This record gives sequence, C-alpha cells and structure tokens, in this order.
Amino acid sequence: MAEARRLSFKDVLTDGRVALMLPLGFSSGLPFLLVFGTLSAWLREVGISHAEIGMLSWVALAYSLKFLWAPLVDRYDAPVLSRLLGRRRGWMALSQLVTALGLVGIAMSSPQVTLFFTIGSAALVAFASATQDVVIDGFRIDAAATERQGMMAAALQLGYRFAILCSGAGALYIAQFVNWRSAYLSMAALMGGGLIGTLLAPRLDGGPARKHVPLAAAIVEPLADLFQRKGMMLIPIFLLIACFRLPDFVSGVMANSLYIDLGFSKADIANVSKLYGVWIGIAGAFAGGLALTRLGLWWTLFIGAFIAAASNLMFSWLAIEGARLDLLMLTISIDNFASGFAGSALIAYMSGLTAPGFAAAQYALLSSLYALPGKLIGGASGFVVDAYSYPLLFTGTAAIGIPLLILCLVIRRDTMVGELEKVQAAVAPAPALATDSRA
Repeated sequence: MAEARRLSFKDVLTDGRVALMLPLGFSSGLPFLLVFGTLSAWLREVGISHAEIGMLSWVALAYSLKFLWAPLVDRYDAPVLSRLLGRRRGWMALSQLVTALGLVGIAMSSPQVTLFFTIGSAALVAFASATQDVVIDGFRIDAAATERQGMMAAALQLGYRFAILCSGAGALYIAQFVNWRSAYLSMAALMGGGLIGTLLAPRLDGGPARKHVPLAAAIVEPLADLFQRKGMMLIPIFLLIACFRLPDFVSGVMANSLYIDLGFSKADIANVSKLYGVWIGIAGAFAGGLALTRLGLWWTLFIGAFIAAASNLMFSWLAIEGARLDLLMLTISIDNFASGFAGSALIAYMSGLTAPGFAAAQYALLSSLYALPGKLIGGASGFVVDAYSYPLLFTGTAAIGIPLLILCLVIRRDTMVGELEKVQAAVAPAPALATDSRA
C-alpha cells in the first residue's frame, strides 16, 4: 500500500498504458449506438414499424450475457490471430474486425427490403462488440496494478464518450448530408482506431492457453476460483457490488421525467444534462482515479459509496424548489461528479478481485452483477413517484447509501489485505508499452 501512496498524478498521466485506453475506449464505445439509437432512426425513416424496431432491442442481450462466453476469451486462443499477436491482442483484433464487418453489412443492407439481414448484421456487431468489451477489460486488468485501475478506467470512459459523439451526432450528420450507407461505412472505418491501439498494446496473455479444457469447466472455474480465494466473504462482496450503483440506476430512470415535469425545456435538459454533465462525469472519473493513487482502494470505495448515494438528495431539493436552472446545474454537477468518482472506485475494486488467468471471465461476471439489480429495480421507480412523490423517491435512493457504507466496513479487512498482496505482487517492472517483438 505504501507503493500505491507514492504514486503521483504525474506518474499516472505519463503512463503509456493509460494513454492506450483512449483508442481502446473509443473502439469499445463506437458500436453501441450504431445498433440501437442510430439504427432505429434509419429504420423509422424508411418506414419500418415500431414493432419491428422493437425487435432490435433484443440484440442488447449480448451485452448482458457476455459473461457466458467470457471464459473462452481467458482460456482459448483466437484463431490465427493469437499466434501472431498473443491471446489478448488476438481476441481484440478479431472482435474489432468482426465488428467492422458487421457495420459494413448494415451499410450494404436495405432495411425496407432485407430487414432480417440488417438486424442479423446488427446482432453480429453487438456480439463482437460485447466480446471486445470482455477482452479489453481483461487486458486492462492484466496491464496495471489495482491502484492505477481507476485512472485506466477514466481514460477508457473518455475514449468511450468521444465514440458516442461520433456514432450518435456524427453518424446522423453524415446521414443527413450524404446518406445512411456512407454513415455506416465511415463508422466501420473508424474501428481502425481501435485496431491501431491493439497493435500498439503490449503482449499480455493472462496465462497459458488451455486448448483441451471442457467448455463446462472453463465456465465454472472462474467462479470456483473466487469462492476458493474469498470464501464466505464473497457474500458481502457480491452484495456490495450488486447495490453499489443502485442509487444511480434507480434515480437515473426518473431523472428526465423530473426535469420535464418541473417545466425545463428540452434544450435546457440537453445542454445541462447531456453536454455539460458528460464532462463533469469524466472529471469525477479522473478524480476517482487520482484518489486511488493517493488514498488507496478502500477509502476511495467508501467515499464513492457515500457521495454517489448522498448526491441523490440534490434531486429531492430540485423537486421541491422547482424549475431553477442554477439548481439544475448544481444538481447535475454534484450527481455526475459523484457518479464518475464512484464508477472509477467500483471498477478498480472489481478489477482487484480478479485472478490471473480468469480476469476477463471474472470481471464480466462481476460487471453483470452490478448492472442487473439496477435494471430490475429501476423499473419500479415510476410506481413510487405516482404513489408518493419525487422527493420521497430520491430520498429513498440516497438512504441506500447506509447499508452500502456498512458493507464497505464489513469488507474493509479483506480489501486492505488484497491491496497489500497486489502491491507485493507488483514489485516486478511493468511491461513497456510497445508492440511485442514476437508479433
């Protein structure tokens, strides 16, 4: 832990592994809107029915179920490419190439004539993109110690946000002034940025390939390893992960409804929440990464749990005060900063729980665990607003912070021991950020 405290902000910012997260984050974020919002706009423009567009949402299952095939990324080599690039880079390159191929498929399709081909190409993009997320997370965890994971995640998010701008507003502009085919071909070409990042990445393979491991064993082993290392402590760990972002997810469902009901214009909401708020969230993510290097993992996790939940009280205050633009900006500022800070803390914590050889599979499992409860419980938030009010809903989501802080105290000793083990294991020099000579 002493080593973690000696890390300076300059040390982290000049780390080439952090810079590498920008193109990889861009490659990770680019496909997301292209198989959802952007594609929906194209389908509706050519007269596809709402019901058929609704079927498109099923491709999202790839992002929720990626933990099912994540063990394959850890245990097996990608065909051909792994021999040239190593397993991690081989899977990254393969998923990026397949994603680009799927985007070309969408571009060359005619939705009004061959809708199922369009949706099939979108499903291919979603599957390859979800696989890319798995392997990038595995690479990120292998590439740096726990205390650097917050800053790595912040850089990844920055690249991701730039990609969202390109695949959202950028694709729509191209479609408006040229055509949809050119928009999707342009997005396919932009996947080359991620491929360049892959080729520049160091060769980190997360342990030897096991070609003859049964598929069932490859899926069970990552979970068995967690139980073996953590024992009964895994119960409060899972509870903490499952509930950590719950205040964010539940309140997020009703936030836009609150703005509309209070009388804010769509322009106000877009400017403050969607543009200004994004950059505040990124600042919070980098602040969380910096806190990890100065305070250590547990204190950053504890502070993140507190401020992410407590920030929801700002929405209660806004609901009581009414449509005050200054208060909306303050609410968005505090909430997005806290959310970004907590996100970096949680990503670093989940990364620290993984073991060499199982990083991609275990992180995919843990990230699915933290996202699922919020999606399920968030659906009931509208009933709470109808029955009681906005202030009560947001006060209730803030109160979730109390059991979260208790769970943080419960896992404190385990976290401190884990940090010490990570520091002791990191005495060997980190790999240089350069393409491996064997590639």
